[in-house]
Amino acid sequence: MPNIKSAEKRVRVSEKRRVLNKAYKTAMKNRIKEVLKAIAEQKPVEEVQKLFIKAQSTIDKAARRGAIHKNQASRRKSRLAAKVKAYAAAKEQGV
Repeated sequence: MPNIKSAEKRVRVSEKRRVLNKAYKTAMKNRIKEVLKAIAEQKPVEEVQKLFIKAQSTIDKAARRGAIHKNQASRRKSRLAAKVKAYAAAKEQGV
């Protein structure tokens, strides 16, 4: 345990931030899993796209709050968008 008052405060603040960051990351990962699960279960394209929009919003929020880096947010959205687009194309062709 720190002896200096400012160091004690840093411990308190970092713990509070860690818990908040964990919540944002968990929410983001759950939204991404919902999209991937919908694709795996062959849900209608409209439903998958609605889930994707919600996932995008959650990813952006995590980046805005500093829970993840903006480049990581961009990469996650890009990869998810590619999967949704491929799924929509496959559904359109009747695969």
